[in-house]
Amino acid sequence: MYTGPPKTTASRDNEYQSSIERITWIGLFINIVLTLVKFFVGIIGRSQAVVADAFHSLSDLATDFAVLIGIRFWGAPADEGHPYGHRRIQTLVTIVIGFALLGVAIGIGYKALVTLREQHLTQPGWIALSGPFLTIFLKEILYRRTKKIGTKSRSTAVIANAWHHRSDALSSIPAFFSVVAATINPEWAYFDHIGALIVSLFILKVSWDIIRPQIVELTDYAASKDEQTEIDRIVRNIEGVEDVHKIRTRKMGSDIFLDLHIQVNPFITVKDGHVISQKVKYELLRHNSNIIDVVVHLEPNEANSC
Repeated sequence: MYTGPPKTTASRDNEYQSSIERITWIGLFINIVLTLVKFFVGIIGRSQAVVADAFHSLSDLATDFAVLIGIRFWGAPADEGHPYGHRRIQTLVTIVIGFALLGVAIGIGYKALVTLREQHLTQPGWIALSGPFLTIFLKEILYRRTKKIGTKSRSTAVIANAWHHRSDALSSIPAFFSVVAATINPEWAYFDHIGALIVSLFILKVSWDIIRPQIVELTDYAASKDEQTEIDRIVRNIEGVEDVHKIRTRKMGSDIFLDLHIQVNPFITVKDGHVISQKVKYELLRHNSNIIDVVVHLEPNEANSC
């Protein structure tokens, strides 16, 4: 029985905004603490890898601010100037996060390479290990909680920020072991530079994984073939629909804008045809939560006009 459209995306976004802001503020505070700790122990402990890892935590601050500022805009309702809403702002924020990671990766990698052959008069101290160890523990917890909220709210920017947290945790692993190696044997001090280089390569990979799908989205890329096949199946099973064609989709974040043409019996009333088109819209919104708007074009099935 047709009972009207399900809950709107705008109302869902309002429900999740407070949880996104809360976890982002928590992440921002943790990033400040870790940045200060790693700078301190990295300098005192004479570890380039740990200082490089501190810059990674510092870059997390920029992305946290990007999410906190961006959510105020991408969650705004549609208006006359933006009839499809403001979700592209979320895409842009996600790209900013990706390029922030890219810049950090290039800077860390460059410094590691140009200083690889430097002579080390002193080896890293054990105190330098405390920074990476604390980061691995705190950032993995923060990653899991942030990603859970990002997945539930279907926010690409929040999920990207979660991966920024995890990249900080995982990049601290080679930093940790490089300090261990250099501390055990002074002749292994170059491991500290190699650790910093590994950190940069890992961050580079994460940044590309974040940037690429967002750039694809800006080209108005369609939903997957599996999603389009499922859309076709749902519509064809609706009573009164005799054929469906010209299914067109457009991704905006995790959301899908959809328009399609359906053919119905040419001898039914306009009112009956309208009811069928409303059923099509309702069923598509009900079966796929990523679909947020459906435009149905009604056509007579010419095969039944004779």
